[in-house]
Amino acid sequence: MATVLASKFKQLYVSPKFREFVRFAIVGLIATGIHYGIYYLLNLFINVNVAYTIGYLVSWFVNLYLTAYFTFKSTLSFKKGIGFAASHLVNYVLHMLFLNLFLALEASETIAPLFVYAVVVPINFLLVRFVFKSKQFKSQEE
Repeated sequence: MATVLASKFKQLYVSPKFREFVRFAIVGLIATGIHYGIYYLLNLFINVNVAYTIGYLVSWFVNLYLTAYFTFKSTLSFKKGIGFAASHLVNYVLHMLFLNLFLALEASETIAPLFVYAVVVPINFLLVRFVFKSKQFKSQEE
């Protein structure tokens, strides 16, 4: 039984999809840290939604480049940039909906984004992976 589990774990660990997910998680942690840090600081001075949006936009640029070059080891094309922006527009709407939902449920402004990340990050992974892996978004130079 232990040998079978070890074998399955080894297969998972060497899987390109698993490694891709780990890289996605690393990029996500960096982008989330930037987003939350900016949000936390700005929230001391301005409206919660404005602070959250500014943090999101700054982290978006970092996320775009790291996702292309590090996570999916892909070139960044105009088509992928548009697809990434579209997926993040959906992601942003989900962020804002859940942020305001958790705030309405009386989560503190400090903690509410953490709940949002837990819900929205898995959805974001699927959307972004589609953009960078789908033939629909492949450019001619690749």
